[in-house]
Amino acid sequence: MKIVHLWLKFQVLIIQLGDKKFRPYLSAEEIAWAVSRVSEALNEKYNGKQPIVLGVLNGAFMFCSDLVKTLTCGPEIHFVKVSSYEGTASSGNLSRLIGISAELKDRHVILVEDIVDTGLTVDVLRKELAAMGPASVEVATLLFKPDAFRGSQKPDYTGLEIPNDFVVGYGLDYNNLGRELPELYVIND
Repeated sequence: MKIVHLWLKFQVLIIQLGDKKFRPYLSAEEIAWAVSRVSEALNEKYNGKQPIVLGVLNGAFMFCSDLVKTLTCGPEIHFVKVSSYEGTASSGNLSRLIGISAELKDRHVILVEDIVDTGLTVDVLRKELAAMGPASVEVATLLFKPDAFRGSQKPDYTGLEIPNDFVVGYGLDYNNLGRELPELYVIND
């Protein structure tokens, strides 16, 4: 899918986060459109199934919050915290900081990610979740970078596909800066 640009009164300005500069990339309206796209698909698939939504912290907290507000399938909401980023690149190392507290056996699980780039983190999470005996495990992501993807299975639900650029805002960060921004910004090198 190509990115649809709405650019509704998105003020153009360069921001600085730590030692990097970023320029506007996606407006809050474009993000809301992407969230509703994922929500509609999940509501159709999981109608009456009460899935477990498993948000991946820290990055997916805004997407997960906005997404579950629009789900009509009665989700149960939990979180897991993992990390594979150092600066602007994936380290390839996955570290679990907070475990899964829900009983997943025979339940439908929707793993909610902010962004899937290499897909290696999602591969590890899918494998660990599958070992817990769920009825199904699917991945919903706000952003997907097909040019960076090296994983075994693409996300099941994607808000937007983007190029392999480093972005911040709407939960995504650069060294823990920029998560609070309601828009997405791309690095301005």
